[in-house]
Amino acid sequence: MSPTLMRSQHRWIYIGAIVVLVAMMIIGLFTYTQQRATNEAHRKANQLNDALVAQGFPPQNVENLALTLGTGGGTVCDDPNSALKRALWLVQLSNGAGGPGQRPIIADQRILEAGAEVIKVYCPDRLDDYQKKINSLKTADVIND
Repeated sequence: MSPTLMRSQHRWIYIGAIVVLVAMMIIGLFTYTQQRATNEAHRKANQLNDALVAQGFPPQNVENLALTLGTGGGTVCDDPNSALKRALWLVQLSNGAGGPGQRPIIADQRILEAGAEVIKVYCPDRLDDYQKKINSLKTADVIND
């Protein structure tokens, strides 16, 4: 074999090795970033679970919290005080009937505070507005432990 042909064959080996190395670096970087986000989501989910348990709620599945709320709170933190979210939230605070039988209820303050804990952990900058909204509602101690 001529020396020129050998250098040509070696060049393809070097190029192939470089391509494989670059691909492995990109995959490694993506995996590291994803794992860091997963760890942060679990840390916040544990923090929320601890806060809810401290308020007397049963322990939640931390894995489900992490998947649902992620690192930024998901849809909970997407403008929680908008008119549409407030309307949907108030509809959920009803007797559960549909149509003309649907009536508002007097909710338990603990339920509203659970929502405040979610906002406190995931988007604390929106907590003051949320507190003002829930403080304007009529509540009572209606849940029997």
